Amino acid sequence: MNRMLGAIGLLVLTLSTLISGCTSGTGQPRTTDSWSGASSSATSPSRSSVAPVPPPTSRAPAHPGQAAVLASGLAVAWGIAFLPDGSALVSERDSHRIVRVDEHGRVSQPGTVPGVAPAAGEGGLLGLAASPAFATDHLVYAYLTASSDNRVVRMSYRNGTLGAAQLVFAGIPKAANHDGGRIAFGPDGMLYVTTGDAGRPEGAPDRSYLGGKVLRMTPDGRPAAGNPFAGSVIFTLGHRNPQGLAWGPDGTLYEAEFGQHALDEINVLRPGADYGWPTVEGTIGPSRPNLRPPLLTFATDEASPSGLAFAGGALWLAALQGERLYQIPLLAPGRLSTPTAVLDHQYGRLRTVTLAPDGALWITTSNRDGRGSPVAADDRIIRLPLLG
Repeated sequence: MNRMLGAIGLLVLTLSTLISGCTSGTGQPRTTDSWSGASSSATSPSRSSVAPVPPPTSRAPAHPGQAAVLASGLAVAWGIAFLPDGSALVSERDSHRIVRVDEHGRVSQPGTVPGVAPAAGEGGLLGLAASPAFATDHLVYAYLTASSDNRVVRMSYRNGTLGAAQLVFAGIPKAANHDGGRIAFGPDGMLYVTTGDAGRPEGAPDRSYLGGKVLRMTPDGRPAAGNPFAGSVIFTLGHRNPQGLAWGPDGTLYEAEFGQHALDEINVLRPGADYGWPTVEGTIGPSRPNLRPPLLTFATDEASPSGLAFAGGALWLAALQGERLYQIPLLAPGRLSTPTAVLDHQYGRLRTVTLAPDGALWITTSNRDGRGSPVAADDRIIRLPLLG
């Protein structure tokens, strides 16, 4: 991902003084509400009047306990899918392996997924998700980069062994970068899939192009009932490279995505909504009534967000370039409080954060992805208990 942090960094600092509700200081997160009026691409949109703050959620956010390395010796650990016994399947981006990690950190290798393109850049074997009916169907879903596209496949997992991969959905654009790759089953039982713009920013708002979208489909890969565009798997559009999905306790869907020059984003996803890329990056760009603003933005060198989870009354955001985990308390649906950095520069680049069945967070490092500075133990899975 190109990071033009010279002149544009100065521009972001200038803009931050124009955005109501910003926190002070370089690279600090910013919260936004709605946009109004018009602006040029070189200025920040003005902000409309702010609605009263909704009442807080009944549960105070949990606080993090003592982090510990659960497993080590992995290579670009990307996706995590928990199983009913408390263990998890973990994908490795470049080796194309899926390994099993139990609650004690013991690692075994169920198998390697065939058909993943070699030397796929940011692509490879990416997100994992266990079927909502795993106890009976034993299916695990994976997002991968094939020779011609990105696609979703599924495999059985029984007695420590992966079955053959079956195609669920194909035709997602691929490139050396901006491949998206997060998959997750929602409370509605549907499969949500994030796709990057694959180097075609102009395609992100185009409904004929599957890049730069969040897709919603049945477990068999068909357009889900209630999707905003008839006969289409597209749920939202106008994204650059989304890799984080998490549902709040009321079913609100939150998404995290990489910005380009200035601002990364956390959004609330609404069916059929356009999130602005490439016209708008974060809060920078011309305002139009049909574009939805982010809930929260981060300077790109402070975040580069990949994984997103909800636990203990807060969103948890895994940051790659920022090398930290952010805890972002949820005040009410769609209302976020000030983020706090956790594990700040302790473990390097953080890729994925997921809530384990025992209530702790599992966080994967991504120090062997070509952009980090790996140590001998990398890549690692960090276990972070939540207290209170």
